[in-house]
Amino acid sequence: MTGLAVLKTDENLQGTVDAPVRKIIHVDMDAFYASVEQRDNPELRGKPVAVGGSAARGVVAAASYEARAFGVRSALPSVTAKRRCPDLIFVKPRFDVYRAVSAQIREIFAEHTDLIEPLSLDEAYLDVTVNKQGIAIATEIATRIRARIKEVTGLNASAGISYCKFLAKMASDLNKPNGQAVITPRNGPAFVEALEVKKFHGVGPATAAKMERLGILTGADLKGKSLDFLQANFGKSGGWYYRISRGNDERPVQPDRPRKSVGAEDTFMVDIFDLEAAKSELVPLAEKVWRHCEAKGLSGRTVTLKVKFADFQQITRSRTLTRAIRGEIELQQVAQALLGDVFPTTKSIRLLGVTLSALESEESPSENGQLLLI
Repeated sequence: MTGLAVLKTDENLQGTVDAPVRKIIHVDMDAFYASVEQRDNPELRGKPVAVGGSAARGVVAAASYEARAFGVRSALPSVTAKRRCPDLIFVKPRFDVYRAVSAQIREIFAEHTDLIEPLSLDEAYLDVTVNKQGIAIATEIATRIRARIKEVTGLNASAGISYCKFLAKMASDLNKPNGQAVITPRNGPAFVEALEVKKFHGVGPATAAKMERLGILTGADLKGKSLDFLQANFGKSGGWYYRISRGNDERPVQPDRPRKSVGAEDTFMVDIFDLEAAKSELVPLAEKVWRHCEAKGLSGRTVTLKVKFADFQQITRSRTLTRAIRGEIELQQVAQALLGDVFPTTKSIRLLGVTLSALESEESPSENGQLLLI
């Protein structure tokens, strides 16, 4: 990331009494799943490791840095990953272990602040503007957190420190692995201007390609477009692009950010051609989704079926009820009905997924007896 305005300390990450500057840290574990596997199995250390999938089926859930050197990354089909790295070692994921380690990391965060917004098991935003230990310098907090994570879990973490979530997220990638970086209010706008839009967090390949067609390659190009232009071409997201192109992001760290959906999916060892066989595969997926919702006191109104065919074409089908799903069997039946609409098909199925969204909490009934959406 040469040429970008990045500092090593946050000596300029200050505000005034009337206008305090927020101090946001984004902590991101380095190759989390793969690093846990290498930690627990010394034979995997220093070797290219892929968590998830197999040499013949599935997709990579996570890759060690040794595997990444060969171009192996998450969401890559396992067959492609093995072709890129013939010595790649596939390891079955152990999500119970990952969740336990994530809980340890969360406890370390809580030593400094209660304003913690988890994004996944391996990353989170922290607002340390006011912190429990009264540490004035956010980089010192990040350094302590990373050292404590290493001490407790044996794993490396990287961190980004800035005055807003967007730039903290971008900063955490600058000195990976096992490093940290700061982007100050003074340097934030220049950093964004020099950054390629395809590297913006939240800008996917399709949006980046559309921006390129519109002559938008860098943050400076994006900043040069009017709000009306961006809204006309990108809808509601246009306002967001307008703000971040100027280094502005007022989103707060949300400790209780509501979960938007709960889903489960499975890639099959052998492709499925038969409708009844496919329906049977939805049973454990629905059970897994409902078990999680039940534990959290949640239900939902929208069921989404995901189907990936043998040629990797992917489709989704959804159905929204007027009330919340009432149980595992109903969830299963709705998903199976959606699957029935896909058949007959001329292509075999390699993956199925079930997601429940429009989630509602059982603890918050509305006045008409329906569940309140959270």
